[in-house]
Amino acid sequence: MNQNTTLPRIVTPPIAEQQTEVLELNGDRRIDKYFWMRDINNPKVIEYLQAENTYTAAMMQHTEALQTQIYNEMLERIKETDLSVPNRIDDYYYYCRTEKGKSYPIHCRKKGNLQAAEEILLDENELAAGHDFFELGVFAVSPNHQVLAYSFDTTGSEEYTLCFLHLNTGHLYPETITETYVSFVWANDNQTGFYTKVDDINRPYQLLRHTLGTSAEKDVLIYEEKDEIFHLYVGKTLSKSYIVMQLESSITTEIHYLDANHPQGDLKIVQPRTTGVEYELDHHNDDFYIVTNYNATNFQLVKTSVYAPGRENWQTIIPHREDVLLLGVSLFANHLVIYERKGGLPRARVQNLGTGEENYISFPEPTYEFYEGNNLEFNTNILRFHYTSLVTPHSVFDYNMDSHERELKKQTEVLGGYDKTQYRSEWLMATAVDGTKIPISMVYKQGVKQDGKNPLLLTGYGAYGSSYPASFSSSRLTLLDRGVVFAIAHIRGGEEMGRQWYEQGKFLQKKNTFTDFIACAEYLIAENWTASDRLAITGGSAGGLLMGAVMNMRPDLFKVVVADVPFVDVVTTILDTSLPLSAMEWEEWGNPNDMVYYDYMKSYSPYDNVEAKHYPDLLITAGLNDARVKYWEPAKWTAKLRELKTDNNILLLKMNMDAGHSGASGRYESLRELAFEYAFILDRLMN
Repeated sequence: MNQNTTLPRIVTPPIAEQQTEVLELNGDRRIDKYFWMRDINNPKVIEYLQAENTYTAAMMQHTEALQTQIYNEMLERIKETDLSVPNRIDDYYYYCRTEKGKSYPIHCRKKGNLQAAEEILLDENELAAGHDFFELGVFAVSPNHQVLAYSFDTTGSEEYTLCFLHLNTGHLYPETITETYVSFVWANDNQTGFYTKVDDINRPYQLLRHTLGTSAEKDVLIYEEKDEIFHLYVGKTLSKSYIVMQLESSITTEIHYLDANHPQGDLKIVQPRTTGVEYELDHHNDDFYIVTNYNATNFQLVKTSVYAPGRENWQTIIPHREDVLLLGVSLFANHLVIYERKGGLPRARVQNLGTGEENYISFPEPTYEFYEGNNLEFNTNILRFHYTSLVTPHSVFDYNMDSHERELKKQTEVLGGYDKTQYRSEWLMATAVDGTKIPISMVYKQGVKQDGKNPLLLTGYGAYGSSYPASFSSSRLTLLDRGVVFAIAHIRGGEEMGRQWYEQGKFLQKKNTFTDFIACAEYLIAENWTASDRLAITGGSAGGLLMGAVMNMRPDLFKVVVADVPFVDVVTTILDTSLPLSAMEWEEWGNPNDMVYYDYMKSYSPYDNVEAKHYPDLLITAGLNDARVKYWEPAKWTAKLRELKTDNNILLLKMNMDAGHSGASGRYESLRELAFEYAFILDRLMN
């Protein structure tokens, strides 16, 4: 990194107004000087957020040339005019494509063969016109390929408007349905659709049946979930035989099913909910195949008749294994695909249902990401899957489940002459404070030396059982080519090393997540990959909570922190069940109405543990319309840090006033946001 940089000019940071508010939280009297920021109708709130944005722009003004350079670098690696690998469904090939200068995909199809005339089904750019934010939700073509159900969100609030388009005429049906979730399925009659509605805290809780061409006021409520910790989703088996309604909390599942040929019929239950028991199903002939954690921490596969699906009839097909996490299965007419995770890495095996023969799909790299593609046909011997690694661009394969041959259908092109042999990925192991080995995925450009002088960006998540993917990013090359080492800490709270990995990073063991991350940072320093004054860390949402927690615990260990949409006011938010997701969070973090959990959560909640001490350079990003982490959490955190921190390091809040949890929409605006973050990291690591 030999770029010249100029330190930011001195600008006075905004000082948030303090209003003494005494909160009675579970018998604990707490003073929250910034509680007033929750009132979005208070003009002072918007004034404060705008003042923070103005300050951020001023403090980052000296990096504008660097931001532009980074943005151009990232954009120049992208093939702007491109198309996806087509998916065949019956006699149609469906795909989407992008055009240079347009932010959003165009959805298309061809009939008969790929040389046929293109039919544009939906152009997201036209729908997004005039909106600062746009996100497509549902995209579901009817079984006869004549009607498209689609939904969209133009605020980032994750409430979608559902519409129906006649594909032969190009005309919209008169009905539109508001306040829906991204969950919709067609019955086999091509006239009936099932969708989910959200309540006033944005929880999908109702299943409704809609008849095409009729007013939404006539829609029939099929089911309403009263328990606020459960969310409701609807789908369809690959066999197209059953519509499936799945009710789930963080730790419990209940599934109902309906014959897709008789949409006016009644839902039937598979197995009533039992706290802590999760399951999901697929269908084959007269059986349901069920993946469940019932008496199986790492999950097992059972089979049962569709006519008697209750737990008393479950027959074990794949038993529980201590060293293998069963992720799920997919059923085709003649094959069963089993997705697993062992030793931290995903894998798959394919079983011929007729002969019982099995074959593993193998991968050569030390750390990678693999997942099932959009397989839409039941009567096929072709499995589509996706593969990527820290050095291998996203690749789409078709795998012949009979011959075991794989065909690369497409690898995302990286413009500018990308050569993967110029980069190296590694799978390392740090040691946690309790002796547990913590995996680290790492990538760097060839020639990097372990001399303790490398700038390094370490990221992690560690929550909800989500495993952090070791996937390729062409944008990340901007860092790697400047000598930055990139690493992922696969900390507890995810499921990389099995279900117990998740269990050891939640509830009253949540601090393992934070100490694991710190252990990974210390390991990378001890092994001379970097030094504390060359170390940047980043995480978003629950990963933003991670950033806040480790920054409070070990502010000396990090030079730069980037916290995206950070969930940092843990106790106050989870106690407030009027907020989206709060009650559901009790099964992840604990119920703070219980003093044991309350005290434990309060002991690590980033907002509650800000102290008068030195903190690293910090960039906080957020979205005003965020339905998951409300804008006031990062805003309050910023204000409290600014009040108490004792250093002169930079503290910036960048509030997107038009977006939600996922940040800016459209590929160009998303790149600009990333260029801003990279410029902040590079600028601060060089000072």
